[in-house]
Amino acid sequence: MDRLAAMALLVAAVDGGSLSAAGRRLGMPLATVSRRITDLEAHLQTRLLNRSSRRLGLTDAGEDYLAACRRILETVDEAERAAAGEFRAPRGTLVVTAPIVFGRLHLLPLASQFLKAYPDVDLRLQLADRVVNLFDDHVDLALRIGALPDSSLIATRVATIRRVVCASPAYLRRRGVPTHPEQLSAHDCVAFESRTAAPHWRFRADNSELLVPLRARLAVNTAEAAIDAAIAGVGITAVLSYQVATAIADGKLRRLLQKFEPAALPVSLVYAGGGRLPQKLRAFIDFVAPKLRARLAQDAGTD
Repeated sequence: MDRLAAMALLVAAVDGGSLSAAGRRLGMPLATVSRRITDLEAHLQTRLLNRSSRRLGLTDAGEDYLAACRRILETVDEAERAAAGEFRAPRGTLVVTAPIVFGRLHLLPLASQFLKAYPDVDLRLQLADRVVNLFDDHVDLALRIGALPDSSLIATRVATIRRVVCASPAYLRRRGVPTHPEQLSAHDCVAFESRTAAPHWRFRADNSELLVPLRARLAVNTAEAAIDAAIAGVGITAVLSYQVATAIADGKLRRLLQKFEPAALPVSLVYAGGGRLPQKLRAFIDFVAPKLRARLAQDAGTD
């Protein structure tokens, strides 16, 4: 029995929630997965998993063994990366994730520069508007926007951004310029990511939160669509400052209600803690962080 392979199979089954999920992840038939887990239990002379038609659960012995498997596999992985020189010089494949629009506007240009500076590093840039699990999805670094939960992950803050309200000059000439968030109820609005019948936007007034219902003449599910609609004069929209910086700088949109904007959101580079940091990851953080700070500082200054 290849015990390391069996350990990896057990971890994949538990993380995936089923033996079939482990088989899909590892490219292995379900019958093979089931047989190898059974062989592992026979070798250990104890049951590790409680199987049912709906869920996969760990026994008490399985819980302890799984924790040990994770430690052992992490140690082996680190040893292999050290032997391959990953801790001596930037080399290997680096997996980075970021929100779609942010990644396209800011991270992709910097990634191109990074690849030129570090020819021995390959980069996989995964753009997704969801919180990617660094461990389950084998991601080295994530760019996150917003407050971060307490965890074992390490975060390097690179900037802050704001949610801003804006509209086209043509719309404002036609409908007037709102001077207080409550006046938005009399305006046509373009709602981004609205999933409710009565959407609202958050503002800050007198050091307290102000929720303002709005009339969503148009509801869309991407920031690009909301910005395009606002430029076309459909109505007022609210997006993140980096998403609309170019349109504001070009005069296509005007930023509104700035003194009522909610608190700024942190932008952070997040990665796993513990152990030595691979040189490819350290090189990417050192290369990208100062450049992101400079780019986002320009966006923050856009009025």
